[in-house]
Amino acid sequence: MESPQDSNPKEFVNPIDPDAVAENPAFLPYAHMVGGAVIRPEDKGKLQGRSITAMEQQTQRQMHQIYEQMDLLAKQAKALQARVDVSYKIYLAGLSFEPVIGQVYYFYQRANGSHLVSMISPEEWGRSLQKPECLAKIQLLGDYTWDVLETYSEKL
Repeated sequence: MESPQDSNPKEFVNPIDPDAVAENPAFLPYAHMVGGAVIRPEDKGKLQGRSITAMEQQTQRQMHQIYEQMDLLAKQAKALQARVDVSYKIYLAGLSFEPVIGQVYYFYQRANGSHLVSMISPEEWGRSLQKPECLAKIQLLGDYTWDVLETYSEKL
């Protein structure tokens, strides 16, 4: 007896048109199923324009921050140079005492053009006929430079 399987086996025929089936559906540039995500091609010019605008804004902001930092550093360098210049004038004036760090002193110019550092403020000179001109109120800093706290004359 012959079994039903042995007699005339029928070949399977796929009812879907082979031209309508994708071999690699995951790589299609569009959704391959009804419930698939919608994929729209981007306008590359618009995307590129937005990207360039964002990049320019960000770099401009960063450049502005760098310029502000440079400006601050330049101001600090000028202030330090001014402090060194004043310190030279004070040390060249000759000190008749040893100054104490953090103490406030006064820088004077005598009538003959020489300079003087004193602990006496302009108000404490009294009625001296040869009262020197007070140029600045100064303070000795920890690095042995002098800081000008107040300026009383343009001659400094």
